[in-house]
Amino acid sequence: QVQLVESGGGLVQPGGSLRLSCAASGFTLDYYAIGWFRQAPGKRREGVSCISSREQTTDYADSVKGRFTISRDNADNTVYLQMNSLKPEDTAVYYCAAGLIATLFPTEYDYWGQGTQVTVSS
Repeated sequence: QVQLVESGGGLVQPGGSLRLSCAASGFTLDYYAIGWFRQAPGKRREGVSCISSREQTTDYADSVKGRFTISRDNADNTVYLQMNSLKPEDTAVYYCAAGLIATLFPTEYDYWGQGTQVTVSS
């Protein structure tokens, strides 16, 4: 069974950090591009970051550039999103997704995790 599971979300104060993990089971992440997306209440899902499969080329939304870092550990079949200098506007459910093309457009992805809540508040 193909499955993606996110973890690492939680409540953090503004300026704090979290590291999200996206673990795959039932398939090998090596061959897939991975994207991180988020969705806040009442808003549409937006791309946060993505990483390609072989070259590990990365891309980021302007709103997170310089603060978030995506990386992958193919040996562990896991992709990470390190989030620093978090702001209240980063509050959302964060999802990881696997697809053939690294892009910030959610429609290009085939497999999705169930999401993990990130709340940035004092």
